[in-house]
Amino acid sequence: MKHKRITLLILVALSLVLLTGCLPGDGTNTAANPAGFLWGIWHGWTAPISLILGLLVDAHYRIYEVYNKGWWYDLGYYMAIISGFGGLSLFRGRRRGAD
Repeated sequence: MKHKRITLLILVALSLVLLTGCLPGDGTNTAANPAGFLWGIWHGWTAPISLILGLLVDAHYRIYEVYNKGWWYDLGYYMAIISGFGGLSLFRGRRRGAD
């Protein structure tokens, strides 16, 4: 049991380290190569991590990519923020005892 927890903790820590390489403002996107729809989705999913790192570590991290393609990036970002990883459907269910 303890071995599984340590393995899970290591996997979560490794995943967070890998995610920080793809956060908004990391230099991947420039004015010549702006972020598009798929980057918008990715940045929406990683927005909570960006926010925490921006508050605690460095002001270099942002929750939104400045260099983006406009409406398409915004659409992807908004879709990811609203839906998360399917989070909305996880909390939806039938009420018990409702007629």
